[in-house]
Parts: sequence; structure tokens; C-alpha cells
Amino acid sequence: MTPILNSLIAIFLVLATGWALKERGFVSAAHWAGVERLTYQVLFPAVVIYTLAVADLRQLPVLAMGLALVCAILLVAGGLMATRPLLERGGIKGPAFTSILQGSVRWNTFVALALAAGLHGREGATLMAIAVASMIPLLNVLCVMVLARYAGGKPMSTGETVRSIAINPFIWSSAVGLALNQVQWLLPVAFTTYVDILGRASLGVGLLVVGAGLDIHRLRQPRFAHVLAILLKLVVMPLLAWALARQFGVTGTALTITVIAASVPTATAAYFLARDMGGDAPLMAEITTMQTLFALATLPLAIILLG
Repeated sequence: MTPILNSLIAIFLVLATGWALKERGFVSAAHWAGVERLTYQVLFPAVVIYTLAVADLRQLPVLAMGLALVCAILLVAGGLMATRPLLERGGIKGPAFTSILQGSVRWNTFVALALAAGLHGREGATLMAIAVASMIPLLNVLCVMVLARYAGGKPMSTGETVRSIAINPFIWSSAVGLALNQVQWLLPVAFTTYVDILGRASLGVGLLVVGAGLDIHRLRQPRFAHVLAILLKLVVMPLLAWALARQFGVTGTALTITVIAASVPTATAAYFLARDMGGDAPLMAEITTMQTLFALATLPLAIILLG
């Protein structure tokens, strides 16, 4: 219990520091945009590449973990799609529906990796990198398709969709890391050390960026849309991932990391995708902020009870 709380408190203190720096204007909005781009495009891909490149994947339940997380995403997304007509009759139109879906299935990889590394060191980071490689391609395809269909904005062409998926840093870094894993004995020490140094910078900087992206001023009395996204992401998704992982034989540290990957709040990048593709961006920002705050309570419970 104590290590979990210590790790979570440390992570949320870094998030709070990022938020305070933004609120006080210590770092300008333009600089935050640059730091976010650096983290997203360079630092986080480095930690994924290094972790996957040097890992002994033969000793890890790669397929079972990946399958459990993918199936949990598909079940939650499928349930939302099946109930979409009912939600629409209840006043949740297309743009709002896309924000609920993104808030229910996407995950904040910065928080997940920091927590995994804090609790289980290199093994935790490696297992979380497997979760990244499993979940990110599916989530990008799924969210882009749903936004193109229901948001009402300008839909992406097939070529634009393929390109957006191919250039996603989490996707190409996973591909590079897995490719280098096959020839890891040939990798120069200088190269792996270089990538490792870049990757180490991603955790602290990434959490500061997430904190700076929170907009406390958007908090209001929760509506049904907020509550639905919070329950699906912070309660239903962890339970599904845990049950599926157990069914597929995942145990020990791998089970804990599976639960963490399913339990963290939604990604801040969901806001930008909603804004760019005609989704309900204000609702997306509210869901992201609320989930991040609620996760301080739900994450330790999920890890203790399920992990």
C-alpha cells in the first residue's frame, strides 16, 4: 500500500507543479507548446525504443497482456457504439459522443509509464512499453474513425488517416524498438546509452506537460457525459482488463502493469484530436481534467484490489 501511495503522490505532485507553473505564467504558453512537442516527438519515443530494444521479450507475457488490453478497449468501445442511439435520444449528439468515447478508451501513457517505473523499475517500464505497442495503434485507428463518422467536422481522407497513424510517435517508436530488439546484441553501447538518457528525461517532463494541460477552471458540476466517461475509464476498463488478463493467464507484475495501463486517466492529446476533427473539445477538456483528479483515488484502489 505505502509504495503505491508514495508513487502516486509523487506523480500527482509533479502534475500539480506543471499546473502551478502554467497558472503563474512561469513558463509561457508558447514555451509549453514547444516542451509538449519535444516530449511527444522525441523524449517519449526514446524511452519506448530503449525499453523494447533491450528487453528479453521471450520471458514476458507479450501476447496475453496485449490481447487483454485490446479486448478491453474493443468491449468498452463496442458497448458505447451499441448504445449510441439511446445516448443520442438522451441529448448526447455526435460531437459529445466522440469525446465520451475518447475519454473512455484512451490512456495517458506518461502517467502510466511513470507509475510502472516507480513501482517496478525496469521490468515495469518494459511491460508498460508492451502495453503501448499493443494499445496505441488500435486506439488511433478507432478514435480517428469515430471522429470522422460522428463529429460532424471535416473527415480525414483514407490517405490522411493512414499518414496520421504512421507518423504517431508511439506507433513508430514501438516498431523501431521491436525491430532493434531482434538485433540487440549488435547495438553499440554509446547508442543505447544515448537513447536511455533521452528516455529518462521523458518521465518528469512529460508529467509536467500533463499538469500544464489541466484546466481547473473548466470544472463544473458533473453532467451525465462526464460521469459516464469517468465510470467507463476508471472503473469498467480496469475491471475488464483484469478479468481478461486473468483469463489469459497473466499474473504477478504483468497483471499489475495491465491494470495500471487500463486504470490511468485519458490522454491529454484527445483534446487536440477533438478540436482538429470537430469533436466537442470543451467537453473533452473537462473529462480529461476530472478523470485526472479522480484517478488519485481510483488508481490505488485498482492496483491494490486488482493488481
